[in-house]
Amino acid sequence: MRTASGTTVPGNRWDLLDGTAGATTTVSVVVPYYRQQTQLDLMLAALERQDYPRDRLEVIVADDGSPEPPRVECALPVTVVTQEDRGFRAAAARNLGAAAATGDVLCFLDADTIPEPGYVSALVRLPALVPDALTVGRRRHADLTALGRLPQPGDPVLDEPAWLVDAYRGSRDLLDADDRSYRHVISAVMCCRRTFFDEIGGFDESFTSYGGEDWELANRAWLAGAVLAHVPTAVAWHDGPDWAGRPDDRRRDAKNGEAMSLAPLVTDPAARRHGVRYAVPDVTAVVHSAGHTAASLIVTVGSILRHGDVTVWVDGDEASSFVGTWGIDDPRVRVGAPTAAETRRSRVAVEVGGRAVFGEKAFELLAGAGAGGSVRCTLPDGAFVTHETWRARRRARRWASALGVDEKAALALLFGAHTVDGHAVDVTTGPLRPDLSW
Repeated sequence: MRTASGTTVPGNRWDLLDGTAGATTTVSVVVPYYRQQTQLDLMLAALERQDYPRDRLEVIVADDGSPEPPRVECALPVTVVTQEDRGFRAAAARNLGAAAATGDVLCFLDADTIPEPGYVSALVRLPALVPDALTVGRRRHADLTALGRLPQPGDPVLDEPAWLVDAYRGSRDLLDADDRSYRHVISAVMCCRRTFFDEIGGFDESFTSYGGEDWELANRAWLAGAVLAHVPTAVAWHDGPDWAGRPDDRRRDAKNGEAMSLAPLVTDPAARRHGVRYAVPDVTAVVHSAGHTAASLIVTVGSILRHGDVTVWVDGDEASSFVGTWGIDDPRVRVGAPTAAETRRSRVAVEVGGRAVFGEKAFELLAGAGAGGSVRCTLPDGAFVTHETWRARRRARRWASALGVDEKAALALLFGAHTVDGHAVDVTTGPLRPDLSW
């Protein structure tokens, strides 16, 4: 779907794009750096050999407080920006580099990761065409310091992470991306439009140790409606083995620390399987109090809360008085409407009008019927339920004006909209005055 604002695709269907973006887009290669002069020299030399036009390419080296500033000798324009050394702050360094960049597309590349000549051209193609695309290249491994150059046929190479290779193969290079595909985006070989990077807020600077900031950003990008793609022809070589292949007895503790940093921010149920609750819910539900009694409202709200990582907002003229009669002390129930900040990281949005009651399988069936888009369930007595992904809502909001339609129609165009009967998704209508006695 071509518009004056660029091209968009339904769902994650980047395979529907034909042609190329051409080599007219300006590109900023953003390189976080800390005391890696030999590797930086190799990386800059490799960037000089890119087949992308030099007059459309710049390099931003973001120094994370090295004792000595990096030396940059390169035929390309290079800007060095520096932040104070306060420990490992790669996320903040990347943001600093992005803020200094002037290109339309940001190509993130670690200083110890050396690109092959066609790397930039391959990786920037999709973001140049689709403003909310996020691409990840193929990172291979070799002892580049010993070789002093990129590997050639016959040179020894190190293993690629099998789990990542399998993930790309199983998802057809992320064409079949889903809510867990954020785990397959690596910031060392990542690319997106600077406008989209700014829209989603860049890297989260609360990450101050190795790992996690790329998964968090990719998850947030996905929830904002990003088109994800792995570009296997965009090859860059990492100097040394993958982190998981390094002989480090503290690796398990580091991975656990990364997991605990991610769980409050990533609502993926797999990250939250330990029984504790976090401030940001996976599902945000708005229940309208109109047409309810206090008793029927608690039945509706309670049937939603049984579905796990959910927060319910009750709105309407009688919401406060009804909820006040329940005598509850439950942070999962709030009065009013959720703010953008409260829903920013959630996956699913549910809206309920009337006395809907959700069965045990309702959320699972609604998700299946919606297939990543929107599903509306109609019920007797004027009751209804809508179940939508925040990802679809946010993409629709971004593109509705360019497509010349309202947000509801844009969501249907980009992700699909379906209507089902309540019995098909385990949702029924409850009585106005249920019997709550025991």
